[in-house]
Amino acid sequence: MKKRQVVITGAGASGLMAAIMAARNGAAVTVLEQNEKPGKKICATGNGRCNFSNLARPDDAYRGEHPEFVEDALREFSVENTIEFFKEIGIYPLNRNGYLYPRSNQAQSVVDVLCMEAASLGVKIKTNEQVTEIKTGTNGKNFQILTKGWHYDADALILANGSRASSVSGSDGSGYMLAESFQHRIVPVYPALTALKCKGSSFKAWAGVRTEGEISLFTDGKFCKSEHGELQLTEYGISGIPVFQLSTYAVRAVREGHKAELRINFMPELSEEELKKLLYARKKACPYKNEKELLVGLFPEKLIKILISQKQLVSAIREFPLEVQDGMSFSQAQVCSGGVDTSQVNSQTMESKLCRGLYFAGELLDIDGTCGGYNLQWAWSSGAVAGKNAAKEEKN
Repeated sequence: MKKRQVVITGAGASGLMAAIMAARNGAAVTVLEQNEKPGKKICATGNGRCNFSNLARPDDAYRGEHPEFVEDALREFSVENTIEFFKEIGIYPLNRNGYLYPRSNQAQSVVDVLCMEAASLGVKIKTNEQVTEIKTGTNGKNFQILTKGWHYDADALILANGSRASSVSGSDGSGYMLAESFQHRIVPVYPALTALKCKGSSFKAWAGVRTEGEISLFTDGKFCKSEHGELQLTEYGISGIPVFQLSTYAVRAVREGHKAELRINFMPELSEEELKKLLYARKKACPYKNEKELLVGLFPEKLIKILISQKQLVSAIREFPLEVQDGMSFSQAQVCSGGVDTSQVNSQTMESKLCRGLYFAGELLDIDGTCGGYNLQWAWSSGAVAGKNAAKEEKN
């Protein structure tokens, strides 16, 4: 019996997982990758160490117009399934407070074992192949995928091209155009998990400061969300993981014409009254100190200069205001928000509701995760579900 032909565009995390699962389920699989080698974005994750999943999952781990879309895929191919899968193909997981990394501490290890497993299953990975057009219903197949130098026929097609985020070459958003050619709506795509540029011209004075704090986002004056952790103060505004977590909402708000404001609490462990008492006690203990000297030991020197320049010191410490101008460029973002409208995709199979035999996986969809391995877990889960279902024979 002739094998079902499955073609996958993109040899990133979701594409490689989809290829392996489709091949394990009996399909003949070809992966088309426009870069010179597979898995380049995987190698850039986790500062080259690859935080490939996470044992915990906060309520807002996934974002999008329909964040509940992730539930079926995450049940079908769970974190536990992911751990067992990678153990099976050679990755020994290292648990750092719930954040999972390969024991080797090398992201390349993850790419290597995925490619070895794919090769053992007969998956063909064609590099330097950029898809230029997709035709339907030719040569007795559902799809004909055209590249600059060849064409590939397929019974099922999985679009796993990734997003526009990352400085890695090939992160060009070409998958969105391919999806649009099948009449899929693209939710506007913006940088996410990125630093934020803020309005003002005095940020050079605090550039380079790292400090603990709580940062809250307000859109059009309404509280949206807050995050706590190490903040990085920069010459253009602010960065750090707490900022990354808010950036999805802040960038989308600004680009859609809303006002996005940040308020930083540089000492969130104290209430306003406790902070006032602390400053009073420090002044009483050392009456010879001026306002600047009283803050030495509480905050970095550069930050002290900024704080004392404000009208009210307590307010400056607890609610330092910043207005968001924009996020950084796509090349400086870890992921994107937006993408293929998930209401047009079957959450149980990852198959298009508009085109039979067309599947989606990974970042191309309107799903983005917070920092901590959630975006890669989505890639593994959605890729596994898409690959498994794309390999199934169509039922009339």
